[in-house]
Amino acid sequence: MAGRRRWSTEEILDAAAELLRTSDAESFSVRKLAAVLGTDSSSLYRHFRSKTELLRAVADRFLLTAMDGYRPEGDWKQRILTLALRVREAFGRHPQLAAVWGRYASGGTGSRMITEEMLQALRASGLPDEEIPASCHRIAVLVAALITSEAGVSALTPEEYEQGMELFRVTVLGADPERFPALAHFARDIRPLGVDRHAAFEEILAVQLAHIEAAICPNQPTGSEASANDRD
Repeated sequence: MAGRRRWSTEEILDAAAELLRTSDAESFSVRKLAAVLGTDSSSLYRHFRSKTELLRAVADRFLLTAMDGYRPEGDWKQRILTLALRVREAFGRHPQLAAVWGRYASGGTGSRMITEEMLQALRASGLPDEEIPASCHRIAVLVAALITSEAGVSALTPEEYEQGMELFRVTVLGADPERFPALAHFARDIRPLGVDRHAAFEEILAVQLAHIEAAICPNQPTGSEASANDRD
């Protein structure tokens, strides 16, 4: 009688990623994955010690995808923006996996490559070494939060999205002006969370990078101040 097939680590990660595309981290289990592969859980635990370790490895593969073909170009801000957009694009095609990354993070080669490039870019900015780790952490938290939030909207079915839009219209446009005067005043200009996320992503990240730049050059005027000075 032939023995069960031995699955490689890469094949296990492929199957796990495929399973996560149609489910989520909560319902995902090593037992379900083993069933898909036609094996038992114990054989998978020879590759990964726990479900969390497996999920982190899956997320890390998408970080590796984001770094595929990457070459540092432009100034330090452009390098970080490009890096963030690459990660966003990698997970954007698979929003369920973005949620996995946001929850479980990653500790593999992909994570190291992303962190290395971000640290290199921050060093190129002229920021003092003692301030670089904290700045890197803030950027990483911000990018992860933006990507996972966007992924949550992307994973909605058309029906769920339309229900959310209708709820938004009722909540915002139907607000009682006496009880919610500011909301009623700005109602027609407030945009739903799912609208124009690409521009919002870049704008929010740009604000964080401008904050870092201001710390490096405290006497340098911001963009709006510089424009005002030019008019004087």
